[in-house]
Amino acid sequence: MTQDMEKQDEKGPEGDEVKPFMAHLEDLRIMLIRSAIALIAGMLVCIPFVPVILSVLKRPLAVVTTDPDRFLRSLEVGGAFSVTVQVAFWSGLLVSAPFLFLFIGAFVFPGLTSKERRLVTRAGGFAVLLFVLGVCMGYFLTLPAALRIMFGMHGWLGITAEWTVTSYVMFATQLLIGFGIAFELPAALLVLVKMRLVSYAQLRTARPYAVIVVLLLGMVLTPPDVVSQLLMAVPLWLLYEMCVWIAWAGERGEGKRK
Repeated sequence: MTQDMEKQDEKGPEGDEVKPFMAHLEDLRIMLIRSAIALIAGMLVCIPFVPVILSVLKRPLAVVTTDPDRFLRSLEVGGAFSVTVQVAFWSGLLVSAPFLFLFIGAFVFPGLTSKERRLVTRAGGFAVLLFVLGVCMGYFLTLPAALRIMFGMHGWLGITAEWTVTSYVMFATQLLIGFGIAFELPAALLVLVKMRLVSYAQLRTARPYAVIVVLLLGMVLTPPDVVSQLLMAVPLWLLYEMCVWIAWAGERGEGKRK
């Protein structure tokens, strides 16, 4: 009887065996090692394509110059190396992202219930779509607008604009990755709603605080200019409102079924 009770205590809510703490640490170590290997492999794959990727990053410069390829300057001895590392890292991160999600999921999923696993899996596709949407919006709308304003301010101050390639790549990648990450917020909110950790009433009440949060996200995830921050904050606020109404529709549908 006592042994049965001890075995029951060592099982999770669905009868799964509960690992000891040191076993979780070992799983975490393995996950980090696999993730690092995947990231390095992704970077190695992307290094030969760095010139092509850089040419794509430079295309938005067409709004401020007729020759984007000659507009940027490299003023440091190691400028080309720094740009190669930056471009390879972010590109490698995108290429290795499916494997990173797989390794992280393999580490996290054993601690979730079957229902939570299904919700996270379904939200994964939505999260990828939102990330791509955020990067595309940043590339086609926000980055050109920000470049035009930054270039215009140089002319307003009577300063000749000569940008370094390292500063431009950092500016562009920070903005694009920031938009992609920020657009993951609705996926996270919808998972919390489906798990009933957050309700429609709570989301509605939190609207004033949500405004502050999206503005802070705009400040942290975009380059330090007001235009980029607002161009991120406005769609994030609209996506938050979408989550509020989805939560309302979901709760209303459950109420009718009861």
